[in-house]
Formats: sequence, C-alpha cells, structure tokens
Amino acid sequence: MNAPLARLIAGQICLHACMAGMRMAAPLLALQQGYSAAAVGVLLALFALTQVFLALPAGRFADRHGLRRPVRWSVGMAFSGAALAVAFPVYPVLCLSALMTGGAAGVAVIALQRHVGRAADNPTQLKQVFGWLSIGPAVSNFIGPFAAGLLIDHAGPSAGSLPGYRTAFALMAVLSLATWFWVRHTRELPAVAPKTGVARSRVRDLLREPMMGRLLVVNWLLASCWDVHTFVVPILGHERGYSASVIGTILGAFAIAAAVIRLFLPMLAAHLKEWVVVSMAMGITALIFAVYPLMPSALTMGLCSVLLGLTLGSVQPMIMSTLHQITPPHRQGEALGLRLMTINASSVMMPLLFGAAGALIGVSGVFWVVGAAVGAGTRPAWRLRPKTARPAG
Repeated sequence: MNAPLARLIAGQICLHACMAGMRMAAPLLALQQGYSAAAVGVLLALFALTQVFLALPAGRFADRHGLRRPVRWSVGMAFSGAALAVAFPVYPVLCLSALMTGGAAGVAVIALQRHVGRAADNPTQLKQVFGWLSIGPAVSNFIGPFAAGLLIDHAGPSAGSLPGYRTAFALMAVLSLATWFWVRHTRELPAVAPKTGVARSRVRDLLREPMMGRLLVVNWLLASCWDVHTFVVPILGHERGYSASVIGTILGAFAIAAAVIRLFLPMLAAHLKEWVVVSMAMGITALIFAVYPLMPSALTMGLCSVLLGLTLGSVQPMIMSTLHQITPPHRQGEALGLRLMTINASSVMMPLLFGAAGALIGVSGVFWVVGAAVGAGTRPAWRLRPKTARPAG
C-alpha cells in the first residue's frame, strides 16, 4: 500500500466513523428520551435514505469535479450534522443529523472509489486497491461506535447523561474534519471527457448494458445476504433462548471474518479472477444459508457466521474491480452512484420484506428463500467475465 492510498483510507475511516458513531449514539439517545422502537427504526433508516437520492447526483458531480471538491462538501455536511446534534440533542434534529451524516458518507465514498479506481493501471491493481479500501469501513464501524460509547458512559456526570452524548457527537464532528486533513493534498487525476459526437448519457443507457445489469443484480443479491444475516440471526437466537452477548458474538464473528479476508485479498489479487470469486461466493453462500437454520448450537451458528463473513467479505473488491472495467471512464462516478443507490434502497426496504416473509414462512424459510435466490445468481455472476478488459483509468 502506497502513502497516497493510505491517506485516502484514513480519510474514509474518519468520515465513515463519524456516521457509524452517530448511527449508534442517536438511537440510544432517542430511546432514553422515551421515543418508541418504531421512531428509532425511522431514525436508523434515515442514515441510508439520503444516499438513495444523493448517490446518482453525487456520482455525476464526482465525474465532473474529481475527488477533493465532493469530499470537501461531504466534510462540511457531516460536520454540520454532528454539530447540530451537539447544539440541539432532540429527536427532530437527530433525524436531520442522520440524513446529513449518512448522505455525507455516501457522497465521499463514491468520490474516493472513483479516484482510487481511476488511479489503478490494470485489473490486478484494481483488485489490490479495492481490497485495501474495503478495510476502511470495517475499521470505522468499530472505531466510531466504540469511541461514542465510551464518551456516552464516561464523559458526563453519570453514564448515559446528556453531556456524555453531546461530547460523543462533538467527537464525531471532529472526526469528519480529520477527513479533510488526510485528503486535502491528494493530487487530482486528469478529467475524462466523453467522446465527441456522443449524445448526452442517461442512467437507462447504463442499465441497458448487459454487463452492468448483471453486475447490479449480483451486487443486490449479495447485499441482501448481509441484510438477511443481520436481521435473522438475532431473531433466530432469541427463539433459541441465547443471550444478547451470545447473539452479538455470532454477528461480531461475521464482521471480523469479513475484515480478515479483506486483509489478504490485496496479496492474492494477481491470482484471482473477479467472476470466479463472485460466482464461488454466491454458490458457497447458498450452501451456508441452506444449513444455517439447522445448526443445533450457538457454536455451530458461530462457525457458519465466520464462513459467511469470509465468503461475503471477498466480494466487494471484485465487484468494484469489475465495475471499473466495464464502465466508460467518464461515467464511473455515475455507475458507482447507481450501485450505491441500489444497495441503500435495499437496506431500507429489505428488512420490511424480511419481516413480512418471516411472519408467513418463519425465519428459517427466509434464509432458504434468499439462499435459493443467491444460488440462482451464480449463472449471471459467471457471465460477468469481460470479453475484453477495459483500461482501469
């Protein structure tokens, strides 16, 4: 990993940690203030909702202006959102803070992914840089909530007091500012203009490309696997009488395994083919989902969680590498925005669908249905093999 990439990853960690810390602290404060679980669910959904609507405009903005300008706007938006929560720690403002910090994280990650992808010289480098970049969210998902939790418990006169929450929100604001410290000196890459004589591009033109359509379907199926695991495991564990700490450990094992596999991907990049890794991951995920509800103990569920984390954790760098190879350079930001929009729309809608399906067919049935869908997705995943590799940048 070179120094410029390390600085970009540090910037990504700081801004994503700001959002992750807010996503943990704001719902806790809302619950403490007496709001219902439904209100807290709305608050959590708002962190993803802004990204659904901002993703495509943010991608086009990054295509026109590069890296620093979108990141600068993201830092300002995240700082303002966290600062508002410091000044006015009430539910309506927390909702606004969720919209702002969630949207800021989405805009910044599109600009960062576009820049990193364009800086790579070949498919092997694409897999390497996206392998390193994918470690950032895993680190920030630990740093943000952990730091916020410590301040909530220890920065005020008593654990869970309002001054503790305000201090946690203030730290999140400072973390967002730290992003600009890491990114501000990054050298912009030359702008890429569309070919002369080509009509103004539209989103549906991207969607008409067979490879892009397959990629989005495969990406959506795999993102749904993350969502269903996060949604179903607590319910399944509760039905079996497992404690909250045991359920948390099962989910934590998944997150750690996903982070660990991403540490090794850059070293293995030269020996991996994107479509092979994605196809194998979908097949293995289908098998794990088939047996997961049949596991008789917390230990065996934990082993399934680790295997699932290793499998799904390997996918994102391969998806990102493929996307950059099949998309024209002047539309890579837009394509990244389209991908992020579909993922966040799924994160907003799928828990509702899982809940309805679980009531009809049981939580084990949800695992099996999603597993069957993912297994069926191995064929379009295999067809992601590019006929000719497009230059990375």
